[in-house]
Amino acid sequence: MLHKGLSRLALEYSYERTKPFAGSEFGNFVRHDLAIEAKKHILFLPYDLKVKASVGAGVWAAVPWLAFFDPLITETATTGFYIVYLVNSDTNEIFLSLNQGTTAIYREYGEAKGQDVLRRRALDMCERVSKFSKLFDAESINLGSEASLPKGYMAGHAFGRRYDARQIDKDQFDIDLERMLSAYQYLIDLGGMTPSDVMQEEAGTTDIEETRRYILSRRIERASNVRPRVLERKGLVCEGCGLDPKTHLRFTGPPNEIPLDVHHSKPIMNLAEGESRRYKIPDDFMVLCPTCHRLIHKMDDPSDLDALRDRIAFTPRIKTS
Repeated sequence: MLHKGLSRLALEYSYERTKPFAGSEFGNFVRHDLAIEAKKHILFLPYDLKVKASVGAGVWAAVPWLAFFDPLITETATTGFYIVYLVNSDTNEIFLSLNQGTTAIYREYGEAKGQDVLRRRALDMCERVSKFSKLFDAESINLGSEASLPKGYMAGHAFGRRYDARQIDKDQFDIDLERMLSAYQYLIDLGGMTPSDVMQEEAGTTDIEETRRYILSRRIERASNVRPRVLERKGLVCEGCGLDPKTHLRFTGPPNEIPLDVHHSKPIMNLAEGESRRYKIPDDFMVLCPTCHRLIHKMDDPSDLDALRDRIAFTPRIKTS
């Protein structure tokens, strides 16, 4: 079970890290077995998440972790925001945390200023999903390390829960994880950390609900786990006007760089706030050229492909010779 695997990680890590890193059976247990247990734990929950566990890259990490990433936001612990279990092996404590990518912030602002930025953003996250954050602990966490990354994790912690690895209440552990994953998805649905005025400018509307749904739909369209799969399943021709970049534009690059957009056509505009927004590939998507994509977003029903085609008054010309 997941809570037992995390307990083992917290209780044994200090001893195991005195051994060689390369070929460590304990390291393999964390990276492989613990990650698989986490995937099993969320298998029947309505989320499409990546799971990764780490004890370091090449050398033992000061703080080992197990994280859940939504590909709409990030697939690594270096950027975006995510759910993570962080371990203080000196005190045998485990911290469930809504946290942020430290490396990207350090790269942009430097370490000292970056930690201030992480703290401010952590407060913003608490306020944006206050109905969830009030269910957790808001105090700072202590990871027992003065190393650069752990200090970033401590600064980037928004809210969460502390567990004593020697006595974890399984029922509370399970409730906490489900609530935290709900908070994560809710924060994504609200636009993540993007300021409202920036989202409204991109969406071209001042209606906040319409803006949030538009931004979420665009994130789905651009997600690294969505675009390649849709293009592979639906083909490389605009479903609106019939533009074929290979024929009409002499495009010769790789498929994923083709000048066509993936349009998320179905659920988002009709979903109520907080409602599940899982999508099906390829059913919920269209492949459109940028012009058709802009046009369909201006229509009353952004899923009506026939109406889009009716509005198109030309056929792309094919040069014969």
